[in-house]
Amino acid sequence: MCGTLYVCATPIGNLSDISDRLRQTLETVDLVAAEDTRHTGNLLRHLGISKPCISYFTHNRRGHGEVIIKELLAGKNVALVSDAGTPAISDPGEELVQLCAEAGIPTVPIPGPCAAISALSVSGLITGRFVFEGFLSTQKKGRMDRLAELKNETRTIIFYEAPHKLVRTLADFEATFGADRQITLCREMTKLYEEIIRTTVGAALEKYTAQPPKGEFVLVVAGAKQKEESWENMTVEAHVAMYEKEGLSRMDAVKRVASDRGVAKREIYDAVMR
Repeated sequence: MCGTLYVCATPIGNLSDISDRLRQTLETVDLVAAEDTRHTGNLLRHLGISKPCISYFTHNRRGHGEVIIKELLAGKNVALVSDAGTPAISDPGEELVQLCAEAGIPTVPIPGPCAAISALSVSGLITGRFVFEGFLSTQKKGRMDRLAELKNETRTIIFYEAPHKLVRTLADFEATFGADRQITLCREMTKLYEEIIRTTVGAALEKYTAQPPKGEFVLVVAGAKQKEESWENMTVEAHVAMYEKEGLSRMDAVKRVASDRGVAKREIYDAVMR
């Protein structure tokens, strides 16, 4: 009988975010697959746990992935961890999970911290619909081509960025999205110098051009504004759907439509649910 791969989210800064379930999982598995065995070794020592570790990172994921699969097929349980946050989300792990799926090996998520979701939750921007882009290409053409594809994206967009590349990325945002586009910059999340800045792309570029940035950033960018649609010629159903596309819940969309049309909410709700 084969073992199970546990995909374990680890703290993105504050060790108090370690869950009881993560602790229990690391205590019971046979092997830990780690992005950096030294970093994970520190985490295990903090928890008072001693486990054999195998490195699993971007440049050895193919060879070591096959080794991990053999261990799983032999009946061993393995915890997959990255240096911070949830494995496979802009971190090693995607390919290993795919190999497990192909081999019929059970995979179990041990949920916990994720920088992208944490930043989105405090961004003050629309959270109902969003896209995650992670790190942009380091190549100018690839980066600008991707941003051009996102220019008219109406969902909230989440990026990761290192401090030494932040000003360049903000300049590219300004060239593509415009200086007035809303952005929330989340710096050093859950750490001592955590900072949440809600501003515009242009103001952020000005700030960090004058003041060199420090720490890792999550950038949450507002989506492009949808072209105004006149609801007068819409059905009630289409009118509600228009607001749902903007990220409103069904009930909030019903309230907005009732307000637009000057009728009772029940009338709109009955029309939509028919």
